[in-house]
Amino acid sequence: MAEHEIVHIAIAPPDTLGAGLIEKVAAIVNKDLYDTRLLLRGNIPRIITQCQSIPTAESIVQSLRDLGLVAIICEDSELRKPSQSFVARTMQFGEGEVLIWEKDGQTRRVGPDDVFLMLKGSMPTYTEAESTTTRMKFSLTATLLTGGIPIWRRVREKTRGVSVQDKCFARLYSRGSSEPSVDIIQDYMDYSFLGEKMNYSSLANFGTVIAGLREIFPQAIFDERLMRPFDEHMPPATALSELEVNCKLIYLCHLAASGL
Repeated sequence: MAEHEIVHIAIAPPDTLGAGLIEKVAAIVNKDLYDTRLLLRGNIPRIITQCQSIPTAESIVQSLRDLGLVAIICEDSELRKPSQSFVARTMQFGEGEVLIWEKDGQTRRVGPDDVFLMLKGSMPTYTEAESTTTRMKFSLTATLLTGGIPIWRRVREKTRGVSVQDKCFARLYSRGSSEPSVDIIQDYMDYSFLGEKMNYSSLANFGTVIAGLREIFPQAIFDERLMRPFDEHMPPATALSELEVNCKLIYLCHLAASGL
């Protein structure tokens, strides 16, 4: 760990949230009851506090685990590290395994021991769009020429904006790394390998792929908590950064809950 690096402590929201539990957690992380209640609500793991050292973080995490909670430690450099996974372009389903190809032709064989978690979610895609609007504009020059009769003219104006659309993705994780081993993105895949099952809709094809993967890897944990719309007013960098952090926290919490 880098010197003075922040150590995050995250917690998976409990199934039941009683006043007594909130008070105990608030005392452990040194926060007020209102903030603690907000951090424990929902279904996405949240960073509940930070520390400056691993020993301090380990002590806090153990206290939280003693309450029956799933709590984890994650260094800031690990949490913020961009994902550099193998992005699937096409694949071939086999007996208990899948062959996956990237766009450049690289191949990866994924077997049952390689898939601990299958994480499904939605991600925002941003597209610049140009639109033309028409409005009425007062013309001072024309008004003066007509002796003061108000003249209005139609004016066409071009405006540029950004449209936001949610697209599905899935990530396959092994037990050994918080980096996904494979990324599957709805609009990036070539679905021709589905043959007769191929649909005109990329969303339907994506669903067929996920169903096939779940059938091949029934032992893998399937999590789709990130299937939720994004705030269209959130800056793109913020939205994508939040998505990366959430993926990593969900993976680490599943790992902790599995005792690994």
